[in-house]
Amino acid sequence: MKKYESLLVSLRKVIRAIDLYSKKLSKETGLTSPQLIVLQHISNSDGVMVKDIATNINLSSATVTSILDRLEARGFLIRERSVVDKRKVELHLTDEGAAAIKESPTLLQQHFITRFEAMEEWEQSQMLATMERMAMMMDASDIDAAPMLQVGGIQTTE
Repeated sequence: MKKYESLLVSLRKVIRAIDLYSKKLSKETGLTSPQLIVLQHISNSDGVMVKDIATNINLSSATVTSILDRLEARGFLIRERSVVDKRKVELHLTDEGAAAIKESPTLLQQHFITRFEAMEEWEQSQMLATMERMAMMMDASDIDAAPMLQVGGIQTTE
């Protein structure tokens, strides 16, 4: 097998692992990875604003708002006007939202982060440079993507 074929097979394995995990998460919890991450952010910062979540997970405010709409419709969170500044809307978990987080498996990226952080600094830098180069080679440098392992929902920046 040629080197580029081996690399493409490895890349496909990563994509497949993400796909399988996304399906498992959805089946077990009814949530997508981005939905679970948004719930976790609200849990960690009760009263957080949409723009703060968007900044923290590297998604547009519009995308986060769409995720919040679905989570609110399922009863996982509530939106409340700030008593300090009526222009701001605070996000709070409901008991159902807290239970969804508690019952959810560890996100796939947490396994990755743990293993990545155990690597030597030079290995981390080398891996980052290689992946950035691969993204460039696949014309994916300008794709808006959050640091969460999930299949689908990719948005291009305008």
